[in-house]
Parts: sequence; structure tokens; C-alpha cells
Amino acid sequence: MRIHVAIATTGRAPVLRKVIERLHHQTRKADGIVVVGNEESDVEGVAGMPGDPLVMLAPKGACSQRNAALAELEGKTDVIVFFDDDFVAASDYLANVEHIFESEPNVVGLTGHLVDDGAKTGPIDFEDAVWRLDVLGERARLRSKPAEALYGCNMVVRYSAAKGLRFDENLPLYGWQEDIDFTTRVGRNGSLLRARVLTGIHLGSPAGRTSGLRLGYSQVANIFYLRRKGTIGRNHGWGLLFKNLAANLVKSIPPPKDIDRRGRLRGNMVAFRDLLQRRLHPRRIIEL
Repeated sequence: MRIHVAIATTGRAPVLRKVIERLHHQTRKADGIVVVGNEESDVEGVAGMPGDPLVMLAPKGACSQRNAALAELEGKTDVIVFFDDDFVAASDYLANVEHIFESEPNVVGLTGHLVDDGAKTGPIDFEDAVWRLDVLGERARLRSKPAEALYGCNMVVRYSAAKGLRFDENLPLYGWQEDIDFTTRVGRNGSLLRARVLTGIHLGSPAGRTSGLRLGYSQVANIFYLRRKGTIGRNHGWGLLFKNLAANLVKSIPPPKDIDRRGRLRGNMVAFRDLLQRRLHPRRIIEL
């Protein structure tokens, strides 16, 4: 079984290099690593690192950069592991991916249970994440369970189940909820699993983030767009929209230091205005 890791990256070269160096210590080495940036500065110092990563450039955006990796790996791999550029995987992550796919042929997609997620709790230092995983031996305690979609910071797909599929580039830049859209479509070809033995820590690095205004717009526009496509469930979609709207409203006074809640709230309001004016679309964030 050929397993390749694909990482789309923007503005996080220092932590990216640490993430790639750590991949060299997986108990089951990747058969290849593809790193896709937008500018040379995104991938500075990556060429020639352990594992001999293939470095590519593509138009800016999680979807377009991941699509570049999908195109590059067509016919060259059996399994593609999408890691965020700030995801620290447990050292047995790839070995467990191989074991699950070999023992459960009906499973076409995997995601892990995280030990911690800095995108939700606040940024986590790389060194702290490594200490917690390798020295303290922290692991998620949740059971494996079927999934409707996969979490983008660590999502694994059989390439055969993704053949002909691409990330939707109508979800530009950060591509909020692009993971749900893509893996929901992959899941139509088999089963998706949130596996207990796949784990790690998502750092939630603040570098390279989309502005609060743009993210707030996406929190509304992308939900309406994906509901029309039929790739996000009604309860999950509308629940996520109103949960974020409420959080942005309540937490804007006073605003936290590490999350631009006021910017997100402004983006929410711009999106609802566009909805009333019948011009709501995910690609509108490029103009904001």
C-alpha cells in the first residue's frame, strides 16, 4: 500500500518545517510527501528535508492547493493523507492508517480523535504538543465511530474513492468547510470512520489565518452554498451557522486577543446583507 502525505500551506514556514521533520519519525514512513504553497516564502527551507518532500506552488487557497496535490498523486498512490501545516501527528498515525485500510476494505476515509485542538482552545506550541504526545503519552479516549465527513486538519482517503473528485474552488482562500464538502462526496463511495487510534494535536497556529471579516462572511455564505449542493446536513449546517453567529456576538464584548470576533461578526452581517440582496456567494470574500 502506497501512502502519501499532502500538506497545503500558507504563511507558516517555520512550523511547517517542524511538522515535516516530525513525519520522518513515523513508525511507518510515508511513501512520499507533497507540500503545496502559494509563494516561495511559504515553503522556504522545505526542499531537501528528511523524506525528500516534493515542493509545489499553486494558486492561493486550501482547495486549489490540495487539488494540485491530488493531481500530482494521481496514479502514484493508494492513500492520501491530508495534514494541516500545523498538525502534529502521533508517531504511529500512518501505521494505523495502513492497518485500518488493509483490514477494513469498505472504509474509504478516516479522520482521528484529537488530543487537543488549538483552533478551538487557543494556539498550542509545537514543542508542547510533541511533549504531550511523545513523553506524556497523551491519547484521545473516545471510541471509534462512523463519520459523515472528515476533519480537514487530519483526513485520509483511499485515492480510488476520490477518483475524479476535487475540492470545490468556489470555496476560496481558507475554504471554510471544504473538508466537509469533499469528504461527504468521498463517503458516497464507502464508509467513513473517526478512528480512536489515529490521533494528534492541531496547533491552531495564528500565522497565515484568513482575516476575521472574510472568515465571518464564509461562516454564512459557505453554509448556504453547501446546503444547496447537498453536501452538508441541515441540522449540522444551520446549527453551525447560528452557533458561530452567537459566539461572535457574545464574545465581541470584550473581544479576545487571539480571535477577531468583531471582524467575524462584521463578516456575518455583510453576508446576511448580501443574502437579502441575492448576491451571497463564497467567492465574494475575495472582494472584502
